[in-house]
Amino acid sequence: MKLDKFLRNKNYMPVQLAVIPSGHHLVSVKLNGKKGLFILDTGASNTCIDEAKASFFKLKLKDTDHKATGAGTTEIDIRLAKKNKLKIGDWKLKKLPVVVMDLSHINQALSMFEVEVDGIIGADVLRAGKGVIQFDKERLYLK
Repeated sequence: MKLDKFLRNKNYMPVQLAVIPSGHHLVSVKLNGKKGLFILDTGASNTCIDEAKASFFKLKLKDTDHKATGAGTTEIDIRLAKKNKLKIGDWKLKKLPVVVMDLSHINQALSMFEVEVDGIIGADVLRAGKGVIQFDKERLYLK
């Protein structure tokens, strides 16, 4: 039995991913009813939104003393936004907390590929959706 059929029989929903020359996987999402383009990052513990897009996605921000770190970056100030609605393909998640931070360094790096992202889908979403990535088909499955 093919993986696609097996996962669909287990009520997983497929979502097509786009791959850019850098090797990053991109996924179209709706956050609070607004469309956005996000990097799918299995190594990111939390879903992150670019602070420049906070009002566009109707985020209710709360200040925090926490800092974020990532590969090749120093500590970054963050804010939090709780209870957001996320839709990826036909899969939905209510009450998603997200980290809001400056992602300009990511968009600057992606500019050579003429790509700009609104955020990062992290392991929190993949865990909630019992995510399965089929790399040979560039497909994400969520349940």
